[in-house]
Amino acid sequence: MSSPSFTPLGYDDIDPELRPSLGIALLPVFAVLVFLGIGSAVLQLSPHVPLLWSIIFVGALAHFYLGFSWDALADGLTRGLLMGKQALFIIFIIYAVIATWVSAGTIPALMYFGLDLLTPVIFLPVTALLAGIVAFSIGSSWTTVGTLGVAFVGIGSGLGVPAPMTVGAILSGAYAGDKQSPLSDTTNLAAGVTNTNLFDHIRAMRNSTILAFGLALVGYAILGLRSHGSIPAGQIAEIQGALAGTYSLSPFVFLPLLVTFGLALKRYPAIPTLVAGVLTGVFTTIVVQGASFTGAWTIFMNGTSPETGSELVNGLLATGGLTGSAWTITVVVAALSLGGLLERTGVLAVLAYHLSKGVTSVGGLVAGTGAAAIVTNLLTSQQYMSIVVPGLTLRDVYAEYGLESEDLSRAIEAAGTPTGALIPWHAGALFMAQATGVPTLAGSFGLAGYAPYYFFGFLSPLILFTIAATGWGLSERTAKTGTAQPAD
Repeated sequence: MSSPSFTPLGYDDIDPELRPSLGIALLPVFAVLVFLGIGSAVLQLSPHVPLLWSIIFVGALAHFYLGFSWDALADGLTRGLLMGKQALFIIFIIYAVIATWVSAGTIPALMYFGLDLLTPVIFLPVTALLAGIVAFSIGSSWTTVGTLGVAFVGIGSGLGVPAPMTVGAILSGAYAGDKQSPLSDTTNLAAGVTNTNLFDHIRAMRNSTILAFGLALVGYAILGLRSHGSIPAGQIAEIQGALAGTYSLSPFVFLPLLVTFGLALKRYPAIPTLVAGVLTGVFTTIVVQGASFTGAWTIFMNGTSPETGSELVNGLLATGGLTGSAWTITVVVAALSLGGLLERTGVLAVLAYHLSKGVTSVGGLVAGTGAAAIVTNLLTSQQYMSIVVPGLTLRDVYAEYGLESEDLSRAIEAAGTPTGALIPWHAGALFMAQATGVPTLAGSFGLAGYAPYYFFGFLSPLILFTIAATGWGLSERTAKTGTAQPAD
């Protein structure tokens, strides 16, 4: 991904007469967390409602107390949507990709053959590894989850592996591979906003990413051992029979997958690559599965409702198509609008400024950077903003403390990119939940959701905070000095 379409406001960019104090800047933070906590967790409302409350609160505070005009606030809403425009387009298209790949037989075929090759014991670690390889190859965690990930949910269900565990493994691999891929938009963005060479940035992340992903794989191996022997009698045969009886499973059904991943490997941008995946899926639906031209495009719009004779398979392959993205898109629009307001009114800039002024050590700076990325994720629901805001704000501070730019780029991506999928109202989490059919958090302690099993999402920032505390893996100059004062 290229640099953002606009540069977020810095502390000095804000008119002193309009600039909020630290205390005032913290008010929206607490309000957003309270509204989302009460609205979503306690009242079980759709995220749209508490996000709307938050937008109203921030807008009213900015207009009536800080003195921002309505035009300035409208500009903030627009800026938020501008930052997230690519994510919105990708969500739209991937819903269509999933529907057309189901109707083409691509995802059913992956499920059919995957059930022959995998067992409950090895399924989770193998799923994480394959997701990591694919995401590294194509540079997109979202595309990996929305295509292969959907198929693996079906395979796991056939093997008796709980869907939240499967999704957690898929996400761990997808985000770990994405973070190491030179094709990834967030990886390129983190390098770009910190003025870091792309491959220096990737090398700086490598050891900590491998460690976090390795520990995640150990966790999935342990979960897999506990799943031994849990396949319900006759379930695999039932699923394979239903798939083979409904879809033609010839090798030609893999054409959409080959085209999409082939273009991604050729470094075509995400949106045209995904559009090609949709077109190939429609073509395969017509030619291989025998659908009419009108029927194939109706599936593109409205999704799939297969009648395979198996309720389990019907549920696994039911999709919403392009129109099914409406719920997710509207939540993401609300979340991006809130983030744009917080940016335009200077709340994010003030918080970042006081963070930088409160730093007294190298470890504190690195840990504070990670915390800033996570808080920005919480407030803006957008991983791009979690990279751009602390990345631009803290560049000079890292130089003052003798840190290399890759120390900053690693910190913002290690904490910013993977943690978004843990936040239920975040654009990434909303997409992952809708694409896989598994919520982020649900039930007692959230165990019916995927978040507790998304090990990499926890381990990546935890290892960053360990680096901050120990100095392990920081640039040589910093590691030698361990300086608690800015360098001369």
